[in-house]
Amino acid sequence: MSRTRYAVVGTGHRVQMYLGAIAGDHRDDAELVALLEPNPGRLAVHQGWLTDAGLDLSGVATGHPDRLEELLAAQRAERLIVTSPDFTHAGYIVRGLEAGVDVVVEKPLTIDPDGVRAIAQAVDRTGRRVVVTHNYRYSPRNSGLKQLVKEGAVGTPLSVTFEWVLDTAHGADYFRRWHRDKKNSGGLLIHKASHHFDLINWILADAPSRVFASGGVRFYGAENAERRGLPPRPPRGTHDGSRTPWELDLRDDPKLEALYHANESYDGYLRDQDVFGPGVTTEDNLALVVDYEHGATLSYALNAHSPWEGYRIAVNGTEGRAELEVIERAAVLEDEDGKVVVDPSALPEHASRQGGQRLTLQRHWQPAEDVPIVEGAGGHGGGDALLLADVFRGPGDDWLERPSDWVDGVRSVAVGMAGNVSLRTGRAVTVDELDLGVKLSR
Repeated sequence: MSRTRYAVVGTGHRVQMYLGAIAGDHRDDAELVALLEPNPGRLAVHQGWLTDAGLDLSGVATGHPDRLEELLAAQRAERLIVTSPDFTHAGYIVRGLEAGVDVVVEKPLTIDPDGVRAIAQAVDRTGRRVVVTHNYRYSPRNSGLKQLVKEGAVGTPLSVTFEWVLDTAHGADYFRRWHRDKKNSGGLLIHKASHHFDLINWILADAPSRVFASGGVRFYGAENAERRGLPPRPPRGTHDGSRTPWELDLRDDPKLEALYHANESYDGYLRDQDVFGPGVTTEDNLALVVDYEHGATLSYALNAHSPWEGYRIAVNGTEGRAELEVIERAAVLEDEDGKVVVDPSALPEHASRQGGQRLTLQRHWQPAEDVPIVEGAGGHGGGDALLLADVFRGPGDDWLERPSDWVDGVRSVAVGMAGNVSLRTGRAVTVDELDLGVKLSR
């Protein structure tokens, strides 16, 4: 059986899931033919890891993304995987489509309406396919909630409440790297919350129509540090001497050291900037109200400096309510050296069942019942393996409709884009106002 020929652009941390699949479980499905990356040191690190995994790189071309079209043609690539920074996605997607290949892109699809319009026009011109990898759909707990709603267990959905909290290990990390500047990612409403909005779009099988947003940079950044009277800090976390748990020393993580610290000389990118330093424009507290075309309303909240990490979703319908509670990390602690220690075992008693996750259904006039969550092996409760199978082998029949296409990708970022306009203007914003050039109705 012939293997699909893949080129990959962007070799940061996130690409490891895809390269690991090509070198591992999907070696018989996929052939890596090109790696494109502007940082030659980072590119060499991934080449070393792939060689250690036993992958023959003799036929793999490498180069700067400026050579994308040249290498796609020379290597007879059939698909392009895009795992570069968010603000580059639209450009690489369009270039790949125009070069005659299908594209797989890590979320978000793109960060602004101009990017959506460019992709929409390229899809129309070329007839090629774009797949956005929304892995949250595949997590068993989220699939379980989708199944309840699709089966009609709560009747017709009327409203959804969704709270997502990022802890002081994960949440703070967005304010150390390129995400801290909103122009690079569209802010957390695009980069992070597109996952969340896709989840609700998918669970409701609906499209967003209007968004009102409120929020701001209220915790991280230099102004907030000054307001709270924090003492002066080093501009980055990789340094000798005493430290606080807000600092990330890249030398403590072999992968981060290899990918970033050892290769700063090529591009000057610092992966460990001070979260309370200048230049933070990405909001760390956000609240949205989202109206849907079929009548439901979503109330959404995101916090990026919580002491624990997880989320709560409740779907209220004409026949009852379904609730999903997930505690991914119960505490982030500090050791005697001021370094972060994640303690996933300290789960609150009320959420300790099923490893910190609980799915509950309660129909009107009936007692609540816990719905079993069947976990698989691997990341996201086995969800990553299911996603990668759909990416590399092609999706089969799926009653839950987990595989997502590029229009799903547009629906997910449309909420954040409308939310960003709402943040700037202080008013509710319809998705139609964005003039995205693609029909989102379902």
